[in-house]
Amino acid sequence: MLPTYQRISGSQPSNPLLSVRRSFRSSEKCLILLVLLTFGFVCFGGFFFLPDNFGADRLLKVYKQLQRAGPEIFIPPPPPANGLLDGDEDPHKLNDREKLQEKIQKELPADFLEKPDLDIGRSEGPEFDNALDSGVLAPVVMGPMAGGPAGVVAPPQIIDEPDIKAASKGSSPGSVVSNTFNSNVGEDPDPAVREKRNKVKEMMIHAWDNYKLYAWGKNELKPLTKRGHSGSIFGAFDLGATIVDGLDTLYLMGLHKEFDEGRDWVERKFTLEGVGMDLSVFETNIRFIGGFLTCYAFTGDRLFLDKAKYVADKLLPAFQTPTGIPYALVNVNNGISKNYGWASGGSSILSEFGTLHLEFSYLSDVTGDSVYRERVQTIRSVLKDIEKPKGLYPNYLNPKTGKWGQQHMSLGALGDSFYEYLLKAWIQSGHEDEEAREMFDDAMQAIIQHMIRTSAGGLTYVSDLKFERLDHKMDHLACFAGGLFGLGGTTLNNQYSEKYMEIGEGITNTCHESYVRTYTRLGPEAFRFNDGVEAKALKSGEKYYILRPETFESYFIMWRLTHDQKYRDWGWDAVQALEKHSRTPNGFSGLKNVYLTDPQKDDVQQSFFLAETLKYLYLLFSDDSLLPLDDWVFNTEAHPLPVKGRNPLFRAAATSSGP
Repeated sequence: MLPTYQRISGSQPSNPLLSVRRSFRSSEKCLILLVLLTFGFVCFGGFFFLPDNFGADRLLKVYKQLQRAGPEIFIPPPPPANGLLDGDEDPHKLNDREKLQEKIQKELPADFLEKPDLDIGRSEGPEFDNALDSGVLAPVVMGPMAGGPAGVVAPPQIIDEPDIKAASKGSSPGSVVSNTFNSNVGEDPDPAVREKRNKVKEMMIHAWDNYKLYAWGKNELKPLTKRGHSGSIFGAFDLGATIVDGLDTLYLMGLHKEFDEGRDWVERKFTLEGVGMDLSVFETNIRFIGGFLTCYAFTGDRLFLDKAKYVADKLLPAFQTPTGIPYALVNVNNGISKNYGWASGGSSILSEFGTLHLEFSYLSDVTGDSVYRERVQTIRSVLKDIEKPKGLYPNYLNPKTGKWGQQHMSLGALGDSFYEYLLKAWIQSGHEDEEAREMFDDAMQAIIQHMIRTSAGGLTYVSDLKFERLDHKMDHLACFAGGLFGLGGTTLNNQYSEKYMEIGEGITNTCHESYVRTYTRLGPEAFRFNDGVEAKALKSGEKYYILRPETFESYFIMWRLTHDQKYRDWGWDAVQALEKHSRTPNGFSGLKNVYLTDPQKDDVQQSFFLAETLKYLYLLFSDDSLLPLDDWVFNTEAHPLPVKGRNPLFRAAATSSGP
């Protein structure tokens, strides 16, 4: 064992191997100094002369600049003060902002926040005026441009000047993009109603600006922690779900700059390549394909059509099953598909595979490719021919055997939008898809008989049915059924019409009661009718509110069908509740318990809040000329699609040029 130290006596060590030199030679000192100087020179040169090699620092610098500049660039200015007229701006603030933006532009990279080029032209001629009488959207109809189709109809925009933005960057030859509408399109004659609509528009701006500031390109915003929400249905991959979901709402509200920003992101950044996770076929369809198709219908911009086709093609492998009933999940990289492990022995879910028809049928019409309609028509055939217990559709179906899973029926979660799409497929077809209407009426008669009930207090509700036993529970998701029954009762005058309207009004009232019986006046995720309780949540896991739109959807549809003032009153009450309890300085958040005086927020601004909740509230306070129900049908994510044979924006028989 060696000693830990050794005493050294005299001028020479007793063991030369253990000697320690206490200094370096002159040559060694020079060499070390040279190495240190060389290293310092490289670091100095790399930092000051090679900024592109230090990506993290570069991005950090950009981020810090945006943080400082964000409130000036992205957040709209406060209301006019000091006697300024509407449209005027404080010259001192204007000069400050110009100086700040000039400084930012000097410090940011040249290609940062690059926007698409837009050609601006002045509209004139009789075509511009005659279109206002079309009855579709009160739009401006344009003639042929750049070889495009004649009679291209612009979408519902509200701005103050008649300029037209055409031929957006990235559009294919012949496409026409028009963003301009007369400034009063969709405005209610009542100034008080217009003020309420403008409030909803301001809420949209608040939600969008903060998403843009803190989570741009991410799927959703966490407004409290001011970052992207990586736990969304689409995971941590930057698919821009809020951008795609919110684009058509921006367009309807006349928010042109914000729409152009979103379109530019879609063109440059949106892709499914390299997404290493299983995507929900249902969610991807209703949010992305539906969102892109609506933007294509509104604008005629081929970018959106190509993106819709690109996404749909990524989902097609999920349909490769023995029955043609698609799996719930698909890996868009390798096409491997599967179902959720919890879904009744590997079954597919009724509300998911039954909620593809509107988007896929319209996609076939506008691309000329029949493959999409063939896939959903196969689903329709299986469901039409299969034996249905008591005339009802259970929530689970095995895609391999074609047999039902467990006997659980619902007009809420797991079943809801299948029934919605039966009625709306018939509406979308211009009432030609009689098979869909027949299936809808048959299903509703079974639901009315076995699942619709009236509480002791006179509230109409639709209960889940599990193994022939009523659960006496209604999901918030089922609150869309008020509008569904209303549409069923007014779109076709038959022996069921009166009953449909009665149920539609009853369910909408019940959902309103579930709202006003909470402290926040926002509705719980589910509510029950038993043990003396009516329209109230009993379990802690049912008391949350995640900015859902279904109740507001029924308010909007029932308002359009009846013009009963109570629906607008209920909607405005909900707007005030959202402002009071869900609004934060950096967006909107869901609530964990709607029955508390000061509920904790869940820190998620759902993408459907922009796509659905705010859109339905905006339309509730708009004139009927904005998206008439005879000419448009809303998919289950509130993306409006044009009705065939009635709406000039149907844009059939276009040819796609690829993703």
